[in-house]
Amino acid sequence: MKLRLPPHSLDLVKQNLLPWFTENARDLPWRRNRDPYAVWISETMLQQTRVDTVIPYFQRWMQAFPDCRTLARADQGQVLKLWEGLGYYARARNLHAAAQQVVARFDGELPADPEALLSLKGVGPYTLAAVMSLAFDQSYAVLDGNVERVLARYCAMGEDIRKPQVKKNLQSLATRLLDKHPPGMFNEAMMELGATVCTPGVPNCTVCPLKPACRGLKSGSPADFPYKSKKKPIPTVKVGAGVVWRDSTTFLIAQRKEKGMLGGLWEFPGGKVEAGESISGCIARELEEELGIRVVVGDELIKVRHSYTHFHLRMRVHHCQWQGDTPRIIDCADFRWVQLEECRDLPFSRADIKVLDALAALAAGTVGDQP
Repeated sequence: MKLRLPPHSLDLVKQNLLPWFTENARDLPWRRNRDPYAVWISETMLQQTRVDTVIPYFQRWMQAFPDCRTLARADQGQVLKLWEGLGYYARARNLHAAAQQVVARFDGELPADPEALLSLKGVGPYTLAAVMSLAFDQSYAVLDGNVERVLARYCAMGEDIRKPQVKKNLQSLATRLLDKHPPGMFNEAMMELGATVCTPGVPNCTVCPLKPACRGLKSGSPADFPYKSKKKPIPTVKVGAGVVWRDSTTFLIAQRKEKGMLGGLWEFPGGKVEAGESISGCIARELEEELGIRVVVGDELIKVRHSYTHFHLRMRVHHCQWQGDTPRIIDCADFRWVQLEECRDLPFSRADIKVLDALAALAAGTVGDQP
């Protein structure tokens, strides 16, 4: 079913939406520089992440890696450390790999050709549309969660927004609305509208520049749109991990394999608790399978609770007494014996940062469970 835009929508964008954006656009650091590299970095960071979270990361990143050449030369550990805490770490690994492609194939400059841009590691339809429109002024309509919500309400679309065909229809609507308007400005205006006015829950319809034709508003229940089917319940994963002490100040950490979740980050070694297995048994088994070492599992240091997109993590971390076996790289990328201060220069996940914080608190005599 082809969705129809309300009458006079193209005129409404020109007469209301674009002037509204000019007047109300937030002063964001990536809007001050439309260099293709800066656009690429910011739009990659903004995927699945809130603006206020991204701002300090973007500023630190641009200071450390101001262009493709500096990023390409960087060690992956440096890249992941700057990304630490931002989540979805494949984005950082892909940026690093793509920067190396850009240096090798395009003399260090992001290509303005869409096929060339799509050939870069991690670049998909959203990133393509954002870079082509914002940096190169080409007619590509961006469709992110904010734009989806604006369009679904504007057209009072009742179909499930999670369905691929519905997303295709919304992309078609965005493209039709873009017609004859400055592409970069249009895309930013639509995203800004969704982020600040047409928000999840109760939208602020009184100040919306699209309200004269909004079918969702005319329905009397704009918050009913868009319709989303319920997600499946998120499972809880129980994990055991160990702080393996070589002496009173030195402990063992392992690096995760590059392919897979949190690839390239450092962690306290451990793994999933199997059915019927105790935490102590899990930790002892995982350390032998991952690093080939035997330990005596001691007291609990901390319980860590953390949520990812697809599961809730419940991790229990215990002190472990090393039995003298030489660690081996079996089911990890690397390992190190370190002291606490050395870990501050290495990239860890948020869950493992809580363990580091607990170790620091232990030295101060104030350790406890983490939320």
